[in-house]
Amino acid sequence: MRSRRKLLLTAAAASLFLLLVVVATASLMLASEADASGGGRTQEERIVALLVLTLAACALSCWVVYQLHERYVGAPLRMAEELAAALAHSGLRLGEGEYGAEELRVLAHAANQLLALREARENDVAQRVSEARASLEEERSRLAALMADLSQSVVVCNLDGRVLLYNQRARQELSTGADGSNVELLGLGRSIYTVFDRALIEHALERLQQASREGGEADSRKLIGSAQFVTATHSGRLLRAHMSPVLGAHGPHHARVGTLSITGFVLVLEDVTSTNERHARRDALIQSLVEGGRGPLGSIRAAGEMLSDFSDMPQQQRDRFLRVIRDEAAALSAQFEKAAAAFSNDLRERWLLEEILGVELLAVAARRIGERRSTERRALAVKCENVDDELWLRVDTFGLLQALRYLALRLQDEYAVREVRLSLTRSGQLAQFDLSWLGTFMNNETAMSWLQDPMASGGEVSPLSVVDVIERCNGDIWFQRERVSHRAFFRTMLPAAEAPRDLPRAIVAAPEGERPEFYDFDIFLWSAVNPELDDRPLAELSYTVFDTETTGLQPSEGDEIIQIGATRIVNRRLLRHECFDQLVDPRRSLSEQSIAVHGITPELLVGQPAIDVVLPKFHAFCADTVLVGHNAAFDMRFLQLKERPTGVRFDQPVLDTLLLSAVLHPNQTTHRLEAIAERLGVSVFGRHTALGDAMVTGEVFLRMLPLLAEIGITTLRQAREASQKTFHARLKY
Repeated sequence: MRSRRKLLLTAAAASLFLLLVVVATASLMLASEADASGGGRTQEERIVALLVLTLAACALSCWVVYQLHERYVGAPLRMAEELAAALAHSGLRLGEGEYGAEELRVLAHAANQLLALREARENDVAQRVSEARASLEEERSRLAALMADLSQSVVVCNLDGRVLLYNQRARQELSTGADGSNVELLGLGRSIYTVFDRALIEHALERLQQASREGGEADSRKLIGSAQFVTATHSGRLLRAHMSPVLGAHGPHHARVGTLSITGFVLVLEDVTSTNERHARRDALIQSLVEGGRGPLGSIRAAGEMLSDFSDMPQQQRDRFLRVIRDEAAALSAQFEKAAAAFSNDLRERWLLEEILGVELLAVAARRIGERRSTERRALAVKCENVDDELWLRVDTFGLLQALRYLALRLQDEYAVREVRLSLTRSGQLAQFDLSWLGTFMNNETAMSWLQDPMASGGEVSPLSVVDVIERCNGDIWFQRERVSHRAFFRTMLPAAEAPRDLPRAIVAAPEGERPEFYDFDIFLWSAVNPELDDRPLAELSYTVFDTETTGLQPSEGDEIIQIGATRIVNRRLLRHECFDQLVDPRRSLSEQSIAVHGITPELLVGQPAIDVVLPKFHAFCADTVLVGHNAAFDMRFLQLKERPTGVRFDQPVLDTLLLSAVLHPNQTTHRLEAIAERLGVSVFGRHTALGDAMVTGEVFLRMLPLLAEIGITTLRQAREASQKTFHARLKY
């Protein structure tokens, strides 16, 4: 009834308007002409009045038509675009209050009810699928946890060398440049050949396949062998790589092995730089001992033969030969002592020893000794004194700590010692480590039995003695008393080690609840045998989503980049932990207006690298990907202006979410990033920071992909061509 009443009122208003126009026109036409006295209207005046009336009627009609179009044509089209977005992404709803016409608000309400019903059904299906895949997800989570926390470097690739899994250790070791700086070389979907030589990997794969063929059909389901090689990283580190095949069903681009096929390979990497250097020093030592000992031994042998052959040799001549033997023996002994002092750590590697800063070892020892043993006995007090903060040791830390705790607890148990003191000082090429106490002495026989008997105290039993542990560390230990100071101590002399030049870097832990996703097994299906990039589906491409912050909005007039932020999209996943975020020194002043927008002050840019240092790293981060940005023409203009001075050219394809939004939603009034994010249900955070904007842009782009597919845009070529047809593509910077 309400809609019929509206229709009747509209028809009546239109009829009344037409009637008024007709009446006014007739009045003008029938008005009397002007007489001699000036009364009435002239023909010209009536024509002018008629024209004014006609224009007014046309303007009013246009305004009415425009309002009707906006309410009943434009609004439904906008509703259709928003409905398409809501259908593509669950959780979105139409804004019922945004449509002026009551009929459209009713329609929007009905559409929201249908969307809610559809979402409820989708959630029910998703819950059932989630329950069915719970076991699989648990296994994947275990694998992710294992890979993320593993101390060894592990990389898994498909046959084309595309990385589909890696752990944090691999990322740290393989993303270090020759100058020690961090360069993003490793990432999901990236090529392993940016890190290792292609010929080396292909040769190892050939060896795997050849060994598999020789194994025969019967052994094809077993572990079919592995290959090893040694290679160098960009930073000059030597890595020993252990390559194993990944087997699966036959595929179009898999290497066949018996009844199975190789779908990829696993690389387990070990840093052997220090080991190689030790082996080189050991070889040099052996060579020097052989060459240096040959002459003295020859002289001693000749002198001994002369003495034995000529028993009636004059005493003066005999003394000369004896002096030769004594001097050469002393020289030979000095040479061996020098070699032993310089290379003791390299010559004794029977046990696995580790390098540790002495002060850290003392801190752990004090904590272990001072731990409360039970409620019946007080904890033993421990003090550290005379500690050399720069002294390094190469020892079996577990065994040494066990020996110190054993001695301290026996002192407490058998002599009621309440406090022990630890000291560590340098004595020439040795480190002097003392465990001392006051007031209570023991005899030497008791002390020697403590040192030579198997360690057993406080419920801990070891077949080793204290002497065994100290000898394993290439040291010596004894008991000593100082009667004047009423002090007794066990003194341990250990070889002092050089401070290591390349400490292993600790694995950087991810924030709680945000374990990095360093794997994507769907990349196993990728192959280098693909059509040209422009003809590949959008869903199969890898993207680098980036944004810049600048000193201003005029790149052609001297404004500069002050921050670059980027993240990657691989296999339709936003890799939040593969990021590029770098401030840049623009070497020019910042305006107050730009600071108000991005919040980057000149103080934050002090000491930051210049653009000619940052751009090559960013170019390496973007390798083999399609660039994505919002209003990308603006950012690309800055990069293009730096091509000549930096020698870095960004020739990758570029997609712009602003242009894609104009393709998807041509009836929307704005295509600002916040408005697009709101339409597509993307949370906006970190705006006006380069990395924050890149993250939001990446989420928006992922939401656009299914919408583009619905209108027939599925390849990179189609997306670029559609973007170029929009009005916004004409913008130039």
